[in-house]
Amino acid sequence: MAAAYVDSSCLVAIAFGEPSARKAAKALRSHSPLLASNLVEAEVRAALSREDTPVGSDIFEGISWVFPDRALSAELQRALEPGRLRGADLWHVACALYLDPTASELVFLSLDVPQQRTAAALGFKTP
Repeated sequence: MAAAYVDSSCLVAIAFGEPSARKAAKALRSHSPLLASNLVEAEVRAALSREDTPVGSDIFEGISWVFPDRALSAELQRALEPGRLRGADLWHVACALYLDPTASELVFLSLDVPQQRTAAALGFKTP
């Protein structure tokens, strides 16, 4: 099983039972370990709060949090080479590059199309 970086879009889809939830849940079950920036927790909690949806106790289960110990300037710049991204999306791609600078070992799980395109352009597998 390959390690995967998880974006909040996958968890939000599952929490809301969106049409893509089944695909996202299958992808999460297919990878280990699951890694994510702790920004994911804030994004998921904010999305659920906006819809007055309680946070399930297991929504973050199995995720190992990534805490970069330095500025990610080089990764941020590299992540912008294929095109523009919103700030949080850029941060997630940069964190994945921090973990896997060659973008050859880590799978990038996201339902956000521009973010998927950028991750794929950098070399990440984006099922």
